[in-house]
Amino acid sequence: MHVLGFPLVTRTRLTDLAGTAVRIALAAVWLVSGGVKVADQIGSAVAVDAYQVLPAAAVPLVASVLPLLELALGALLLVGAGTRLAAVVSALLLVGFVAGLLQAWARGLSIDCGCFGGGGPVPPGEERYPLVLLRDLGFLALALWLSVRPRTLLAVDRIGDAPAEHDDVRHQPAEGTR
Repeated sequence: MHVLGFPLVTRTRLTDLAGTAVRIALAAVWLVSGGVKVADQIGSAVAVDAYQVLPAAAVPLVASVLPLLELALGALLLVGAGTRLAAVVSALLLVGFVAGLLQAWARGLSIDCGCFGGGGPVPPGEERYPLVLLRDLGFLALALWLSVRPRTLLAVDRIGDAPAEHDDVRHQPAEGTR
């Protein structure tokens, strides 16, 4: 279907729509995970410490800064500002999370990841490493998508784009006008 000689739906428009869904989903992940951690600083510190990677003096700093970074990434992605940069930082953060989980699993630590609050030591056998790793790899895939193709709809990044750039219109005449 065409309106004023332009197609309503193009492949680019559909890809932009998919990217928008990816951007908003990843924003929700960061806003929820960061929000829960900000609300429970002590729990966040327990979760960070459970990985047994950082010196004890660094745990409070990481437990305080990490949720703020997650909230900042979530806010940027929600409004579509600096989408590529936010996606690249998200991907790097997620690679770090995956590495942290893998080292904990390999070392036989019994911990809950603390990704969405809680976290810390759990009884042996109650770890959920495979499921959490799959989830984080899925989030990483979302971040990589946006790193490669940050163009989305309803984004601050798009302010000032010409209409033709928005729609990938190739000035095709409407059906029946050829």
